[in-house]
Amino acid sequence: MSSKTQTFKATNKHVKIIGRTHYYNDVRWLALSGGGIEFSFYGTKAEITLQGDSMASTGNNLARIGISVNGKRIIDDQVDQPLRSYTVFESDTAQNVTVRLIKLSEAAMSTVGIQDIAVHAADGIKPTPDNVHTIEFIGDSITCGYGVDDEHELHSFSTATEDVTKTYAYLTAQQLEADYSMVSYSGYGIITGYTENGHKLTTHLLPDYYEKVGKSEGKFDDRLLPQDVPWDFSQFVPDLIVINLGTNDDSYTKEDTAKQTEYAEEYVEFLKMVRRNNPHAPIMCTLGIMGDRLYPYIEQAVEQFIRETGDSKITAMKFDEQLPADGYAADFHPSRATHSKAAKRLTSQIKELMKW
Repeated sequence: MSSKTQTFKATNKHVKIIGRTHYYNDVRWLALSGGGIEFSFYGTKAEITLQGDSMASTGNNLARIGISVNGKRIIDDQVDQPLRSYTVFESDTAQNVTVRLIKLSEAAMSTVGIQDIAVHAADGIKPTPDNVHTIEFIGDSITCGYGVDDEHELHSFSTATEDVTKTYAYLTAQQLEADYSMVSYSGYGIITGYTENGHKLTTHLLPDYYEKVGKSEGKFDDRLLPQDVPWDFSQFVPDLIVINLGTNDDSYTKEDTAKQTEYAEEYVEFLKMVRRNNPHAPIMCTLGIMGDRLYPYIEQAVEQFIRETGDSKITAMKFDEQLPADGYAADFHPSRATHSKAAKRLTSQIKELMKW
């Protein structure tokens, strides 16, 4: 058994890519919640070197990462320096090891790059096998796991308390043994972002960034904004797409039928964009965890989309609204208990729809 260190880059040849990522200047960059890599090896040691973006030195809303070994999280950190190395595994005897690195926090504030993977393993590292099924989740703060590690409803946002692995989306993918990709941003909607003044917040529209690698303040290698990079949809072809958008739109539409109708109409346009990029995947449109007032307009959008396109591979599903008894996370976001219940509901609905 060679104990010579071999170093690898996070390319498709060596690691399984999870979610939307971008390989730039020999570094695999992660922006969106849930993006990451997974690989396995037989050996005695593994070390991963990460590269921070320009936000790493500011101390504000740093990228949070989780690294697990054989299913157990052993590193949970916020990247606060330009380069950071983590010893993720070390043993006197060679073992079979699977390493998974996930960006736990969302894209908008910060990004992180995987620079090198160094192992003591004679045969190097290899990508873990693909799962049978693939799902894309499109959503807002609920999908990002906003505040899920801070179960105090009066506390506010921080990337430090976001953990996508505790969300309904991640748990659903896990329960279905599916590979996933997530496109989610806190405060984003279809016609407006979250607003408290009755005016639309048009800087926070998910459709504007759906066809991009991500959207962030943090640049890849301090040079490249993720929103300047078109996403190549052939990189991840989902068997199913789950959309959970409308909670932020509701802050603007409220009880106003004209505004709610505008939401439904723009939702149809977004569905067309999603379909253009994913010709075959059934689409499931969901809402309700933090309120279901716009749900009838999602049903309306689904019917209109079918009428206009003749494409009937689309359904709607209403989540149960979160219960005070299950607690709340920061800013009244769903708690772990609520996410767990939502995952159960979504998983059974998907099994029925997809016959998985």
